[in-house]
Amino acid sequence: MTPKIEFLGLTFDLTIMIATVVTCIIVFLIAVLATRSRSMVPKGLQNLVEMLIEFSKGITRMTYDAKTAERYVVLSFTLFMFIFVANQLGIIMMVTAEAHHPFPALGITEEALKETHGIAWFKSPTADLSAALGMAIAVALYTHIVGIRSGLKSYLKHYIPPMGLIHLLEEFSKPLTHGMRLWANIFAGEVLITIMITEGAPWITGAPLVVWMGFSLFVGAIQAYIFTVLANVYISQKMAH
Repeated sequence: MTPKIEFLGLTFDLTIMIATVVTCIIVFLIAVLATRSRSMVPKGLQNLVEMLIEFSKGITRMTYDAKTAERYVVLSFTLFMFIFVANQLGIIMMVTAEAHHPFPALGITEEALKETHGIAWFKSPTADLSAALGMAIAVALYTHIVGIRSGLKSYLKHYIPPMGLIHLLEEFSKPLTHGMRLWANIFAGEVLITIMITEGAPWITGAPLVVWMGFSLFVGAIQAYIFTVLANVYISQKMAH
């Protein structure tokens, strides 16, 4: 269970908000610290960021021509770094506290406490479906902006029958699968880790837990890569249209 607040008829998950802010701060600090004292021969954190930038360039070069690829390096780098850090935080810094008294202002009611005593104060933002879908929808909206800028006539022609209906269905299915793929992998990994820690026997919480956490870290990196690659693919498709 996570603490929530109601504001203007909307529900805000404090756990996701806290984790998102922490993720942004970490990514910002990495970027700032890596560029404060740059040298001709990269070393330390600068060397790591240089490698990630080259990695981002490799992603863009797979989907765009050489000139266009340079325009999307920063977008790819930011997407990958944010999702990568967000995916790992829930595994490394998962914070759960016991709650024995209701706190209605945060959505912690007596009925909820009967089902569980644990309150999650920190987890991966991407382990929440709304956060993962929010990023996927943002990418989808941006692809339409790119499509319109690339040529309004060809953009609208893409939705004219006989293939127009299929293309409209694609516009709904792409962000849905884009976000749910990321969410499902991260959410499943964190749930299993939580179960192994809270309910597992000693033989489960030893080496198997360490192995699964290591595997979850690997999956988090892969999912960050896949999300970033698909974002660039969807953008390039709109350019082609």
